[in-house]
Amino acid sequence: MSGVGARVGVGTLFRFDGETVEVVELAATTAGNEVVLKDGRGRLLRLALKELMFSDRAAVISDQPGPSSDDDEELASVVLDQLRPDERRQVLERAEHVREVLTGFRSGSPELVREGEPRRDYALGGPVEPKYAAKALELGVHVRTVKQWVADFRRHGEAGLAVRRNQSGGAVAGADERWIETALEVMVEHTGESKPSRKLVIERTGARVIARHGPDVVRVPSRATAYRILEDLERRHPLFRLSTKRNRDIADRPEGPYGKLRPTRPGEYVLMDTTRLDVFACDPLTLRWVQAELTVAMDWYTRCITGIRLTPVSTKAVDVSAVLFQCFRPRPAGRDWPRGAVWPEHGIPRTVLVDVEGATGEGLASPPLVPETLVVDHGKVFVSEHLTSVCRRMGISVQPARLRTGRDKGPVERFFRTLREGLLEALPGYKGPDIDSRGECPEDDAFFFLDELEAIIREWAAVVYHCRPHVGLVDPGVPGLRLSPAAMFEHGMARAGYIEVPRDPNLAFEFLPTKWRTVQHYGVEIDRRRYRGAGLPDPGIRSPFDGPVRGAWPFQVDPDDITRIYFRNPATRSWHVLTWEHAPAARMPLSEDALAFARKLAAKKYQYPDDRLAVADLLERWNLGLGTTLAERRMALRMSRDQAAIELPHVEEPTLSASLPSVRRALGSEARSPGIAETERAVDGGDDDEDDFYADALEDV
Repeated sequence: MSGVGARVGVGTLFRFDGETVEVVELAATTAGNEVVLKDGRGRLLRLALKELMFSDRAAVISDQPGPSSDDDEELASVVLDQLRPDERRQVLERAEHVREVLTGFRSGSPELVREGEPRRDYALGGPVEPKYAAKALELGVHVRTVKQWVADFRRHGEAGLAVRRNQSGGAVAGADERWIETALEVMVEHTGESKPSRKLVIERTGARVIARHGPDVVRVPSRATAYRILEDLERRHPLFRLSTKRNRDIADRPEGPYGKLRPTRPGEYVLMDTTRLDVFACDPLTLRWVQAELTVAMDWYTRCITGIRLTPVSTKAVDVSAVLFQCFRPRPAGRDWPRGAVWPEHGIPRTVLVDVEGATGEGLASPPLVPETLVVDHGKVFVSEHLTSVCRRMGISVQPARLRTGRDKGPVERFFRTLREGLLEALPGYKGPDIDSRGECPEDDAFFFLDELEAIIREWAAVVYHCRPHVGLVDPGVPGLRLSPAAMFEHGMARAGYIEVPRDPNLAFEFLPTKWRTVQHYGVEIDRRRYRGAGLPDPGIRSPFDGPVRGAWPFQVDPDDITRIYFRNPATRSWHVLTWEHAPAARMPLSEDALAFARKLAAKKYQYPDDRLAVADLLERWNLGLGTTLAERRMALRMSRDQAAIELPHVEEPTLSASLPSVRRALGSEARSPGIAETERAVDGGDDDEDDFYADALEDV
């Protein structure tokens, strides 16, 4: 009888709820088989046989040997999988010899008889001892060895013939546990410090063991054994092999398994991050190199880049808002972009909606979508009050990533690497990802201006990145299908069945910071700047808002262009533009930083400076090429951009007279000049002078 099963009948002993019970009766009823149990105190208990056999409360007590889950024997698969190929061949060959002794056939079955079987010494029937002696003589081993093989084969099969391996803990098995625990404690203490040597860890472990347990109490391993112990402990707490940053990252892992956000449709999760580009750009003011930072927004489900913003030196909160606004209102595509890289104005792929000929217009650079959850890190520009307030009004949830955990935004981090390897390293001015990879003088090759570099990155994302298959985009229902971000957007829209679009064309004003000011007879004053224009309420009208300043009204201010502010009439809910009184003197967009710097310079030069004089001196200083400090260059770079951070819609005034030049000049809303380049061209007298100037400037640089 096999030792796997145990016979259950009258007299069988069980361990039930911690007590020993005996079966005294078996009964078959209409409800099923039942048993009657009796404990040591004579009490009887009737229960179903199914509950007795399969419940965790009961376990059979048997003297018969047999396999059990708590015995010392390993599984047959575990024993065989530990064998080397030569050991496995030896076990199979030895099993054939055992089967020949038992049955006369090496296969163990007459149906699979081989040539010459059965041999005379192993014929069927007869005594077994001569077969043992013949097999021992054939293999050159002792008869007891053959008998042991047969016994092991009958009990465990081929696994019983395998070489028994002693389970050991490696190098830490023979060492004192107290020394090992102390060594691991010292290694953990060095997690946030510079990487130590193994020798230092061994010396500190020995000193701590002596101080804690006394001398000659804990057996100290030899130096070679100690090195092997540290090698084993390295698997539990990395310290020596990897970089210190990677070791800290591993040490900060949570104890439980990782959770994972699984997007199911476009726009469910939008990742935003900023990185410093590994390529220099050119300063349009001094024609020298400058570092730039790139801020992008990525739809996690499709990996589509929905917003791009390139800024000089550092990123501001208004730049992050501009990237988020591009998700709602994408930038127009380039005129020479291929058709496959241009999204229709409605944002729906052409394979989903058939376009009417000539109705697509200019096209978009990226698909528009409404983010549901924004995944950002803890940078000041991403957790600012303004951005979080805008997200709350838009119904966008903000999901901060864990501190110093880049894997929480893994797709966008991988995009930065793809951008570097696929585009930036081929551009002039590429400086490499670190100081060890930097060339001798990469600054000498930097001639792309910031707006040109942003246009190149935007075109590369639309033409190359969105159309190239992405290894991270898969459909579990169709294994092996390779999808590009653009194709994944079509897949997601077909899966979700809808696409959300912004309802308000004046949505851009929502992304501007708000200033609360009272209305005076001269207009509105913000940071010593006075604004006025049509649509401004009369000074005597009481403000219906309960803002931080009593009686104040909310005004939206663009930090990159303070020449005008925006006001929404609470009664008509229409937007109005208020112009700065010194806007005609600026002749171009002027930032808050530039005006503050101009006031500082004018205060050193004049006894009674005003904003008009300060702006004029600042423009003259920059036109002469004197603005060479980092602060001045940063302001000039932001002002020299062809595109503003947020493309604000054109606000039409209700009256026809407001469109007359004389009226606009009287209201201070004179049309702005095209920019620095056109102004310099008009002053210098033509394009030839400008070309000569830049040619000489490049030679001097």
